[in-house]
Amino acid sequence: MKPTILILCTGNSCRSHLAEGLLRQALDERFIVASAGSNPAGYVHPLAIKAMAEVGIDISTHRSKHLNEFLEQNVETVITVCGNADQACPMFPGQVNRHHWGFDDPAHATGTEEEQMLVFRRVRDEIARVFQAYAAGRLDA
Repeated sequence: MKPTILILCTGNSCRSHLAEGLLRQALDERFIVASAGSNPAGYVHPLAIKAMAEVGIDISTHRSKHLNEFLEQNVETVITVCGNADQACPMFPGQVNRHHWGFDDPAHATGTEEEQMLVFRRVRDEIARVFQAYAAGRLDA
């Protein structure tokens, strides 16, 4: 059975989807990678989709999900990417690992679309550094 890695954020519209796309690309088919939110926004932010497309990762088919969708699943690792999700995170059946790596929420960026994209790119790249290192460790284990 493939281990499931669940990435949690509050809204499940930006950071968790950036992390899901990046981690899915960095890992291989031995892992299931998913994301959810404690208070899902109901959509994936269009600028998150655009930022990921710039690095060749398509998250346009992702959907915003509530973490309750995973409560009956065997989740091996939970990774929270915002403080609110870290505090609201329940225990999942089979959960062995839990990590918290907080990142700024690019959904709060203001200004022109290009100014907002600068924030989305910065957060995407910060998430990439952390999650690529994590993936390398998992693949080496």
